[in-house]
Amino acid sequence: MTNQPDGYLAIPESGSGPGVLVLHAWWGLNDTFKTVADRLAEAGFVAFAADLAEGQVAKTIEEAEKVGGSVDERYETVRSSVGDIAQWLVNHDATTGDKVGILAFSLGAYFGLFASNARPDLIHSVVTFYGAGSYDFAQSQAAYQGHFAENDPYEGENVDDLEQAMKDAGRPVEFFHYPGTGHWFFEPDRPEYNEAAAKLAWERTLNFLQANTQ
Repeated sequence: MTNQPDGYLAIPESGSGPGVLVLHAWWGLNDTFKTVADRLAEAGFVAFAADLAEGQVAKTIEEAEKVGGSVDERYETVRSSVGDIAQWLVNHDATTGDKVGILAFSLGAYFGLFASNARPDLIHSVVTFYGAGSYDFAQSQAAYQGHFAENDPYEGENVDDLEQAMKDAGRPVEFFHYPGTGHWFFEPDRPEYNEAAAKLAWERTLNFLQANTQ
């Protein structure tokens, strides 16, 4: 993959930095996730927010269910493409180091977690926001950080199973749970947004990504 994949690229003022791949929730690549890439660039990272939904963007849960369904219909293609996009980001002239981090939200977490095991040569760390998914980390060389809501009907016990699978594979892992929050608590365009929790989670995310940069 030599041409830029579909998505949004943010480069720090310095012109170079460690790479971070951002994987959006089922809303598609909306302004919230582009802003995440911008904030990462402000912190010194070369951030690429991939478009996994072929340009579709949803505003309501009903619309998002359709967008997420279209991604699921291309599940195998999307799953393999995340590794290709990570390789493209590693190879980008602005990216330093030979591996990248992943910052994934909800739906995107399923693909980010899978990629960390499928492409251990490319991925040194994964941050997941309220998203579980893959439980196979036998090949992974990544460290993991998770941010989860106290009240989340979408994940529930999956979070504990995910954490245990990472520990069983001997991977470094730290999960945080935020009291009084619901799914999407990090996203300011959602009614579930919790400013205090989002601020704390962002500080932890940056510290983690910086600590695991190669």
